[in-house]
Amino acid sequence: MSKTKNDKAWEKLFDKYSIKNTIEEKGYFKITSTQIKEFREPRLATKFDHRNHLPSLFKKRYNILPITRGSYIISKFEAYENLEEKGKEIFKAKFPTYIQSIDYKKITSEAVALNCAYTAGIIDDFVSDKDIKPTVSGRMSSSGFEFNINLKNSKEKLPIEVKNSQIEIDGGYEGKDYLTLIEAKNTIPEDFLIRQVYYPFRLWESKINKPIKNIFMTYSNDIFSLYEYEFKDKYNYNSLVLVKKKNYIIEQDRDISLDEILRVLETVQVVEEPEVPFPQADSFPRVINLAELVSQESRSKTFIYENYDFDPRQSDYYTNAARYLGLIEKFKIKNKPNYKITKTGDKIFNYPYKERQLKLAELILQHKVFNKVFRESIKYGTILSKQEIVTIMHESNLYNVIREDTYERRASTISGWLNWILELVENN
Repeated sequence: MSKTKNDKAWEKLFDKYSIKNTIEEKGYFKITSTQIKEFREPRLATKFDHRNHLPSLFKKRYNILPITRGSYIISKFEAYENLEEKGKEIFKAKFPTYIQSIDYKKITSEAVALNCAYTAGIIDDFVSDKDIKPTVSGRMSSSGFEFNINLKNSKEKLPIEVKNSQIEIDGGYEGKDYLTLIEAKNTIPEDFLIRQVYYPFRLWESKINKPIKNIFMTYSNDIFSLYEYEFKDKYNYNSLVLVKKKNYIIEQDRDISLDEILRVLETVQVVEEPEVPFPQADSFPRVINLAELVSQESRSKTFIYENYDFDPRQSDYYTNAARYLGLIEKFKIKNKPNYKITKTGDKIFNYPYKERQLKLAELILQHKVFNKVFRESIKYGTILSKQEIVTIMHESNLYNVIREDTYERRASTISGWLNWILELVENN
């Protein structure tokens, strides 16, 4: 796999400043923006919102955090938290009929998602505070504080001091009892950088005498998912625990019955397998999320893995999955892969929530192997085992699936997508 610009820059930096040796000797290495800038723009070379964004030299070994406005610390600490998948029930929120300046049916940015969540009373309901008002947001200085951070594969912690590092708060809302700070994403990541909630928490817990609520919010496929985290020890970067999670949808019919799913199954027309790699993308919500992001604007492969929670290989898997369903198509600019929404995809992403989910289920079930596995699963009351799925895959003339281990990996995708269809009913 070809190296990214960040891979190349950090290889040169590690070599020039003997970073690996220094970390082995001292436990950490401090580097300045000036040093980084010799090989790469510092902002681009240090923006790793997810583990997948880390350069090859860092992965499974090192992480990096800002400690001043122009310097960073590199060590073997754990900087990320996995985003837990729990609480899939969806609650309905109402949008004021008199609001015309924002359209909750066309949310294209994190800022608009936050405005809609606030206007629809989603934030108010989730934080259970009184008379909340938007107060702080944007970029600001972190001020000064100290903390300990867990080292990987060790019980030891590394002490770190932060002095006036730059932070950014997507949304801050103060009520009578709390200040709520929100980090918002219009993607569905597997993990997030704890710093994005910890640094703002440490700044504001020292400035006001109200408790701070730390919220991570995602928006995708019309669903707002809010996660509240609490730092059990404010001096421990890794002490966060998930307090609660809740999903919301604004003003739409979300009730899907098993009869409606079965009606799709009985009426769908099975199509020939496309000459596109058979999907290896187990999370169907992330397939949807990728396609809806491409629906807003054509994206290059490089842009996808640099800006969303995908590494280069995953970006191939998920774009191919969306292509397999006919949601996006591939084209080239200067011989480099780019992706745009298809007419089918554009039409689907303009449907209301319920119709969109049923149409997406239809796109899955129009493929023979998914259709047959789903029929058998309905008959037996549970999704078939991996081996049973592999048996049906062998009978389905799949495009370019040859090796047995490939069949087994792709079987996980079939199971994941069909579970997503069944969850449409269970989540109601």
